[in-house]
Amino acid sequence: MSTLFRNALVVAMDDTNRSRPFRSDVLVVGDRITAVAPDLPVPDGAEIIDCTHRLLMPGLVNAHVHSWEALFKGRYDNLPLELWMLLSYPILGLEPMSERLIYLRTLLVGMESLRNGATCLLDDVIESPTQSLTALEAVFRGYEDIGIRANCSGNIVNRRYIDTIPFVDEMVPAELVTEARAVAPRTTEDYVQFSKEALTRFDGRAGRLRYVIAPSGPQRCTEELFVAANELSREHDTTFHVHVLETKMQAVTGREFYGSTLVEYLDSLGVLTDRATLAHGIWLTDSDIERLGAVGASVAHNPISNLKLGSGIAPWRALLDAGVNIGLGSDGLSSNDSARMFDVVKSAALLHKVTQPDFEAWPTADEVLWAATRGGARSARLADQVGAIAPGRKADLVMLDLNALNFTPANDVARHLVYVENGDSITEVWVNGEVVVRDGRCLHIDEDAVLAEVRELGGEYLHRYAEIEQRNHALMPHFRAIYQRCCREAVGINRFSDDERAWVGVL
Repeated sequence: MSTLFRNALVVAMDDTNRSRPFRSDVLVVGDRITAVAPDLPVPDGAEIIDCTHRLLMPGLVNAHVHSWEALFKGRYDNLPLELWMLLSYPILGLEPMSERLIYLRTLLVGMESLRNGATCLLDDVIESPTQSLTALEAVFRGYEDIGIRANCSGNIVNRRYIDTIPFVDEMVPAELVTEARAVAPRTTEDYVQFSKEALTRFDGRAGRLRYVIAPSGPQRCTEELFVAANELSREHDTTFHVHVLETKMQAVTGREFYGSTLVEYLDSLGVLTDRATLAHGIWLTDSDIERLGAVGASVAHNPISNLKLGSGIAPWRALLDAGVNIGLGSDGLSSNDSARMFDVVKSAALLHKVTQPDFEAWPTADEVLWAATRGGARSARLADQVGAIAPGRKADLVMLDLNALNFTPANDVARHLVYVENGDSITEVWVNGEVVVRDGRCLHIDEDAVLAEVRELGGEYLHRYAEIEQRNHALMPHFRAIYQRCCREAVGINRFSDDERAWVGVL
């Protein structure tokens, strides 16, 4: 099967043109782009789509999302990460989510992603209290059914969460600490065996799904697990996806736990490579950034989530100048409240303009679009597969209406995509050479039926979940005190938008 997109305005994000638009035909044969040039001959039997009033761009790549949170959008506000996690990832009294609800919540993430132009995502799948292969299968089945390209992790925490927070033994009542330590964490051997089985079952499924290795964070996993997980990642050439230095508390944690930064600790384990993607990477020191650039690592930048949780502002320009690859992520649907990637694109372009008066160092529209496409593709170990409209690439395409409000009147097209577009102009989305969204609707699922079932089953789940939240509120005042203590600590850098000295006394 072949499709010829005739006379499109193309924003290819390829090595030659980057975000500079040009008029061209695009030929898709099977699941790949085979030619990009004007006036291409029409293959026998090809479908011809007139794109005179259409823009074609590569699908956006969401470099970091958590589908677990799909039921919690609009639920929390004004909580920093470590306090928010007590409610969104509770450590006391949580029961597993049903496989049907896991499948449905996956469809929610896929639906919102595709309809907003994201054709590929990395879902750092966290199941609390623990992940099973049947639960992970529900995730893969959801993404397979809806038609998106997805890398899905086996996220692992093999230290008790209470033991990943500094100062716990001196600031949390002993009875609460004992309760939080009651459940034994998974062993390294268990996770390795789980991942090997997941790789056998799911990696390569439907030609667009992969299983990736994802130890949650250096403070959340043992040294033994990090080394074993990295070796497994190397053997199977998967992304090594890990949360690093999202908050100031984590910067303090590195010093308290390891006497170093968390990046220095990871480097000492030999797990910093070009396969490594650091989710967030806000509280990085200059030395940390230099280390990441030297090995060709990636950072998944999540500007909206970082803003909502008050985590700080990632050092965008310093990362790029050091040669660190940047992808863009939505993060979870509770810390962001949506998976809309055009929201993320605009936020990334705007956020860093307030960090310094040197306007020549501010992000350009071209850089932000690169991060949203090519940067995310590289982060997902798909650098030669997606992220650009070029011969040999997978046909993951987004078609937008140039006559739509967002392009009227049309000026700089790349800037329209970054600052004006919100997904409303999208007419079609293609993944793997197949149309999966048309006129704002996902074609492979019954959207109305999915939403109705989520309202029913999700409503029942959230009713029970409220009791779990209440139970975990017992830890809240103690974690608040630890958060405030960490905010008062000096770590040698500041990633907040104001001068720390102005508010240290308040906390």
